[in-house]
Amino acid sequence: MKIGHCMTRDVQIANPEQSMREVAQMMGRLDAGVMPVGDNDRLVGMITDRDIAVRGVAMGLGPDAKVRDVMSTEVKYCFDDEEVEQVLENMGDLQVRRLPVLNRDKRLVGIISLGDLAKKGEAAETGAALCGISKPGGEHSQIVH
Repeated sequence: MKIGHCMTRDVQIANPEQSMREVAQMMGRLDAGVMPVGDNDRLVGMITDRDIAVRGVAMGLGPDAKVRDVMSTEVKYCFDDEEVEQVLENMGDLQVRRLPVLNRDKRLVGIISLGDLAKKGEAAETGAALCGISKPGGEHSQIVH
C-alpha cells in the first residue's frame, strides 16, 4: 500500500516567525502534537509539543519566543508514492513517530503517523517500527540539543 492512501491530508503549517504560544494554540485546536513549519512555500522544519516544552519552556524561553528558536530544522520526510513497509522501516531507523509527506514536486501533501498506519491494518510493521523508535537516544533526542 502507498503512503498516500493512509496519510492525513488536512495539514496546517506553522511559520518560523510565529510565537510558541500561537503554535501551541493551533496544536490544541487541531489536537495535534506536531506541525510542519514552512517559509515561502518550503518546508523548513518541524515543531512538536515536546519542542515547545523541552527546548522552549525548560530552557527559559517565554511564550512569545519564535518557532524558529525551538523547531527541528533537519526535516525527514517521505513521499506519497512510497510503500508503507519502506516508510515504517525508515521511521523506526530515524526514531520518529510522524513524517511529513511530500509529492515528487517536493510539495507538502500530508503527514503520516504510526497511528494512521496502525489504523490501516499495518499492525505488525507498526509494532516493529515502534520498537526502533522507542530505543533511548537517537538523532531527535531532546537531550542532545
